[in-house]
Amino acid sequence: MPYRPPLIAREYFVADPPELPVRQHGEGGIATLARAEVVASDGCGVTLKGVTSTDESLVVQVSAAGEGIVRVKLSEQADARTRSARALRLTRPVPSAAQVTVGDETVVVDAGAVRAEIRLNPWNLRFTDTTGRVLAEQDPGRPDISGRLRTLPFGRSQADGVTVAYHETFLAPADEAFSGFGESFTPLDKRGQRPLMWNFDAFGAESQRAYKNVPFYLSSRGYGIVVDSGMPVEFDMCQSTHSDVQIVVPDDLIDYYVLGGPEPADVLRRLRALTGPAVLPPKWAFGAWISSGFFRDSQERVLARARKIRERGIPCDVLHLDTFWQIDGHWSDLRWDRQAFPDPEGMLAELAEQGFKVCLWMNPYVSHLSPAFEEAASSGYLLLTRDGEPYVADAWHGSYPACGIVDFTNPAARAWFRGLLKGLLEQGVQVFKTDFAEGVPARAVAYNGMSGAELHNVYSLLFNDLVAEVTREVAGHGLVWARSSYLGGQRHPAQWSGDVDATYPAMGSTIRGGLSHGLSGVPFWSHDAGGFTGTPTPDLFVRWAQFGALSPLVRFHGTTSREPWEFPEHAERGAVEALRLRYRLMPYLYSTAVEAVETGLPIMRALCVDRPGDPVSWQADLQYLLGPDLLVAPMTSADGTRDVYLPAGTWVDHWTGDHHEGGRYLRVSPPLDRIPLYGRLGALVPTTTPGDTVTETPEISLLVYGLPGGESRTVVRDVDGETVVTAVHEEGRLVVRSSGPKTVAGVEIVGGSAEVVVD
Repeated sequence: MPYRPPLIAREYFVADPPELPVRQHGEGGIATLARAEVVASDGCGVTLKGVTSTDESLVVQVSAAGEGIVRVKLSEQADARTRSARALRLTRPVPSAAQVTVGDETVVVDAGAVRAEIRLNPWNLRFTDTTGRVLAEQDPGRPDISGRLRTLPFGRSQADGVTVAYHETFLAPADEAFSGFGESFTPLDKRGQRPLMWNFDAFGAESQRAYKNVPFYLSSRGYGIVVDSGMPVEFDMCQSTHSDVQIVVPDDLIDYYVLGGPEPADVLRRLRALTGPAVLPPKWAFGAWISSGFFRDSQERVLARARKIRERGIPCDVLHLDTFWQIDGHWSDLRWDRQAFPDPEGMLAELAEQGFKVCLWMNPYVSHLSPAFEEAASSGYLLLTRDGEPYVADAWHGSYPACGIVDFTNPAARAWFRGLLKGLLEQGVQVFKTDFAEGVPARAVAYNGMSGAELHNVYSLLFNDLVAEVTREVAGHGLVWARSSYLGGQRHPAQWSGDVDATYPAMGSTIRGGLSHGLSGVPFWSHDAGGFTGTPTPDLFVRWAQFGALSPLVRFHGTTSREPWEFPEHAERGAVEALRLRYRLMPYLYSTAVEAVETGLPIMRALCVDRPGDPVSWQADLQYLLGPDLLVAPMTSADGTRDVYLPAGTWVDHWTGDHHEGGRYLRVSPPLDRIPLYGRLGALVPTTTPGDTVTETPEISLLVYGLPGGESRTVVRDVDGETVVTAVHEEGRLVVRSSGPKTVAGVEIVGGSAEVVVD
């Protein structure tokens, strides 16, 4: 995939995707499904013998794979599976009872919220909802004016007699919007784009290249589609032709699921059921993470940094040590640089006494200059070339020494790597930043026989699975801080947006990446506050800190210092105030996090989650809902002015208490110390008194946005259980009641006044 425009040198990447052949004019090789006959049926679905346009036979399977989920497979053999399944499973379908109706010319598989309707001859497949409304329908392929197909209909393609890909095409109404595909930094509505499911070192947030790809999309028509493949699946979202979505799968089959709605929340709930739930991070992870930055560090500097954070009253729970806790040029052999860190055990103990958890940077590569490289290479712990030699890859793009890549398909390599991590955890390290993992070259060979192309996307899942597993064993939680991921990666909290530039446009792209990732089933996401590459201006540092403070998780990190005191006094003050707001909102944030694990809903959610019928909600991608009740609109321009779209309803300005009717744009120019923030009218937002760290308390306070009409209700979720809080406004009084382990100690009404009675 080109990353640079013409006449600019292409950025080197060690693991570019394999390319499919390009057909010459008049060349054959495409076989599309023409007709089918039922060969078997049961209470879940049907198996059919499909006959193609070239008179070949293929197996078609259509079945219920869970409530409201229909699975479609096309392959040569009924038991075919994706090549990536040799490493791990991406989906966990549950064969489910369906209403299966087989007629002479048609078949219907009704899974509840979605049903598949098949016409046998000529072949056609469409999906409808419970009302009979068409959600998606195959395009059988229409020739252009020259008589050539302009799409790739349901079928497969061959080159030199070998199958190179299976494909599917759906008709797309002109007003249909699409989102998802993982952490995509492009505009939220992917219509007109061509996402490629291949994990890249994205070199920022400026192109279609992505660190985290998820072969799933959510449609504004009330359904979603998941493709079960770890290969470089390509989605053509009405780019080649404006009326079609095309899916090209270079695998041994096409295996996809249609998830019914009707609401986005229903689709995301079914995605969770199919690919697994997110894992809740420990509560301290929702506090601020402050990094050493990507430059030389030492034990003395780390301890001084910790003291300064506490002295200056900066809320912080996690200190992150980046690459230089290891010897320069030896990355990542997971060994302390004992000259710079002579007593890591003592340092970790001292930091723990001050209330800090410690995160260490690492990646799954071993520099060829490290003594550990020879150990790993001689033991067979690294990926190989086709000649059987260790594959030494330029994973750092020439900036640092080339590396071997740990082969996590090898049980012995996993045990070796696991042992290195376990020793660090036993010293007192709490969490690892699992960097890179996008660099498996297509021509590499793994211990289990997989090619690099087959392993490439799922490698990050194997890597993070191992790190999470050993962390859970020693530290009692499965938290990581991951850059790369794939389908099902929501089981690895948290994930961050990689090496974005320290610019306003890059912050805007980062917001889009977070929204797309949330709509792909991943709730625990973050980014480098201030941007990673370069040094932010003081105003950008404040604006990005505000965005970070109102993100699912927050970390300050970059190629230069993001320590607040390294910026002018007003910028430090603005960043610290943003963090104090976050810590004040901790009961609300944590409650939303628990809900995300249980439902599959994102924490940082695009407006379309709650307002799918509003076309603007699929386009407004520089703002978001933080949980169900707060609307956040980060300042993404240096001119200090932006337009905020308020969805239908009434919204209360957090800072002024002004009421605004929704369904329209609002132009705002907030001062530097304020981020545009609005509460839903009548919302009850639980808060606490902010401290230096995330703490437990039996008491909460309450922000009430405006005066509710009737009763408002919220559920506060915490480690001590659930507390139900209600508020009723009647006769000039606001009566607040709670039931559960927490008590309401105070109430603040934003944009209203009434006598408050806490019962």
